[in-house]
Amino acid sequence: MRAESLRCQLKRRFVLTTDSAHGYRTYPNLRAGAARDRLDQAGVADITYIRLPTTFVSLAGLSLAGLLDAFSRRCVGWKLARQIDTRLTVAALELAIERRQPRRGLIHHADRGVQYASTDYVSRLQELGAWVSMSETGNPYDNAKAESFFKTLQREEVYLTDYQTFAEAEAEANLSQFIEDVYNTKRLHSSLGYRPPAEFEAASAQSMDDVTLTLVR
Repeated sequence: MRAESLRCQLKRRFVLTTDSAHGYRTYPNLRAGAARDRLDQAGVADITYIRLPTTFVSLAGLSLAGLLDAFSRRCVGWKLARQIDTRLTVAALELAIERRQPRRGLIHHADRGVQYASTDYVSRLQELGAWVSMSETGNPYDNAKAESFFKTLQREEVYLTDYQTFAEAEAEANLSQFIEDVYNTKRLHSSLGYRPPAEFEAASAQSMDDVTLTLVR
């Protein structure tokens, strides 16, 4: 049943990952009226919780921070850790920076959680020349693309794999394979013309090259 994806997919208990009761500055939502017609124009970030059945009563699990390109929905940075703090989100951000080398003017959108509002995180964004954007209070739809990514990851990888221990969940090869080899390169998205993010990005890059050549001529 596991090999044929016939296992019952149970909904897990909700775990709060957003702590917006902090003293840091919050920022307005800049993505609502922003154009989204090219790569590396806007990024969306969020955190999800991976629960482990080591004990029924107390919480046991790992936190996963992710950063997606808002145009292509590709996951460009992520980090898994036992602690849900700023070090987690900064590590995911640094991986995204290393991979994409974003230009100044990028809009970075996340919720109002302390991990994204902290001085260390905001300062890193400002060093990049990025605009900080945050969801409105109590409106989860403001960050729907990141929420959709984590929903897919939980249902199609975490719940089916059914990690039993920290060691299994922390074997990043499992999540890495799903994110890089399945979600980014194989999973079709209706919003992308039923193409996976990697293919959509390649087509978008080719289209931009064609436009550049036309302008040069």
